Amino acid sequence: MEKLLLLGDEAIAQAAIDAGLSGVFAYPGTPSTEITEYIQDSKQAKELGIRSNWAANEKTAMEAALGMSYAGKRAMFCCKHVGINVAADPFMNSAITGANGGLIYIAADDPSMHSSQDEQDSRFYGDFALMPVFEPSNQQEAYDMVHYGFEFSERYHIPVMMRITTRMAHSRAGVVRRDVTKQNTINLPEKKNQFILLPANARVQYKELLAKQENFISESETSGFNKYIDGKDKSVGIVACGIAYNYLMENYRESECPYPVLKISQYPMPQNLLNKLYEECDTVLVLEEGQPLYERLIKGLLGKGKKVSGRLDGALPRTGELNPNLVGKALGLNVKEGFPIPSVVAPRPPKLCDGCPHIDSYTALNEAMKEHGEYKVFADIGCYTLGALPPLKAIYTTVDMGASITMAKGAAEAELRPTVAVIGDSTFTHSGMTGLLDCVVDNVPVTIMILDNGITGMTGSQKSSATGRIESICQGIGVAPEHIRVINPLPSRLEENVKVIKEELAYQGVSVIIPRRECIVWANKKRKMAKK
Repeated sequence: MEKLLLLGDEAIAQAAIDAGLSGVFAYPGTPSTEITEYIQDSKQAKELGIRSNWAANEKTAMEAALGMSYAGKRAMFCCKHVGINVAADPFMNSAITGANGGLIYIAADDPSMHSSQDEQDSRFYGDFALMPVFEPSNQQEAYDMVHYGFEFSERYHIPVMMRITTRMAHSRAGVVRRDVTKQNTINLPEKKNQFILLPANARVQYKELLAKQENFISESETSGFNKYIDGKDKSVGIVACGIAYNYLMENYRESECPYPVLKISQYPMPQNLLNKLYEECDTVLVLEEGQPLYERLIKGLLGKGKKVSGRLDGALPRTGELNPNLVGKALGLNVKEGFPIPSVVAPRPPKLCDGCPHIDSYTALNEAMKEHGEYKVFADIGCYTLGALPPLKAIYTTVDMGASITMAKGAAEAELRPTVAVIGDSTFTHSGMTGLLDCVVDNVPVTIMILDNGITGMTGSQKSSATGRIESICQGIGVAPEHIRVINPLPSRLEENVKVIKEELAYQGVSVIIPRRECIVWANKKRKMAKK
């Protein structure tokens, strides 16, 4: 078959297309975005009629994927790690409903927080939900796992999670493709009550999920994604999870690893293979990208007597990405270090793009807020979060998607005056609308700025569900039409924009200001596309 040079994200996407995917459902978030974009741009996917539009948020995306599975077709859901929090309700419950058509949930974690607010490890969710989890060690394995994951899902009528990390998502390797599988036809569930989680039914199906765990462990022992590689030196046994196996092997490119290695890319933990490693070796070193989930589990299962090392005891750093050097140091190897960064090289913080409309929105807001002091502007997740940095220093909170409006509401109810929420257009339709409804119902004096640049800017110019709808949404939720104000964030409009903001700050109710100007990056992209 054809061999392609693909990012990890692209390998997953191509595998899904080849494996009979009927629909991908996602909200953009680094490092997962390229999976859906690859399918959207694929000629093959278009010819096969694969559905690939962006959803309003991760919860709606996952529920739609579950609905496609209900109809008997193969579906995939994609998000970054914090997106699993948004979709946690359907995630946990779908482990109990099970799947009909094959269903894969992709969670792309971001250790070192390259573009995220935490280092959350999505494997915790899989373990919590009693759902099988796959964690590829390279791009070819990622491709093969998608095929296996769909088959596994349909064999056991269970959604499965595939957990990847930033390096896997955004590094390239050669991938050999398989033959293309035809899409499933509509085939409704045999059990009429499978997807009805009334307590009486849910109790029965939860017991069925528990009963499947032995099968999941057996699959982990025999699928081939987990394997025991013997070594002559039994002083240390190494458990290498996912991409950490690659980091280990990079230390032995010119020789064999002398220690026994248990490579793990499929969970639940393969207990027989783990027992073999533990019995044969004096100590155990656990290499896992992310948090020490399986180090803790291994200690709980086996850890009385022999030493189990990893991130918990300092053998590896507790935070940040792993890499071959860190793994080599944990094994006592002499590793080659790069030159330290000279002190003359100053770090350059990120900034909003030149010509970005958010600069002018914040400039007007800062001017209007001068008389009111600091710490009264609550912001959200998006490229406009950079407004926290100099020279703007316009915002004072960024917690999670949609929190700007609800935190501003709580502060206003604590009698902080005035309170302002800043949220982007895509984030508003992702998770800001319900907060606005709370404000309207309680008639809280909050001024909400919805920065409308016509696109989901931070993740690379994906279509925003908010485009062309913001005023009608706000009015439908109950904001008074005279307090829905649209302004044009340009330097030449500064004076009139400040006047509008001040008027709405003085209003003792819910007001919405919509600074509207196209994202400068998206405008440039459109011009380039028009010339082709």
